[in-house]
Amino acid sequence: MPGDSALTEVRLDIWLDVSCLFKTRSEAQRACKGGKVDVNGQSGKAHRTVRMGDQIVISRESGRRQSVVVLGLAEKSIPRADARLLYEDRTPPTPPEEVAIRRADRVFRAAQMAAGPPDKRQRRAIKKLRGY
Repeated sequence: MPGDSALTEVRLDIWLDVSCLFKTRSEAQRACKGGKVDVNGQSGKAHRTVRMGDQIVISRESGRRQSVVVLGLAEKSIPRADARLLYEDRTPPTPPEEVAIRRADRVFRAAQMAAGPPDKRQRRAIKKLRGY
């Protein structure tokens, strides 16, 4: 098991960063401050300590909730492959319909960006559709 075996608890924001669930510690702190992280059913503040066996639920941007259980602790950065061993991801798999909708949305947005910004006639049509 990666990490320091002598550790019994670690700050939540540090653990979220080291376990690669967030890119940076400041991003993890913002998520905690914004109420996006719950530890054992309670709101997770950045300074809260995490122990092995704790269940962490993270609300992601797309409305999905990622659920993980802490299996190991570490305070300092470790390789990403080892960081994934610090937790067990218990998030249910994404339904195929939702995956297809996200993929179609990405393709649609890419096509819009390739076409460039709308011209005056297209802007008027968009406003008319939206009811402005």
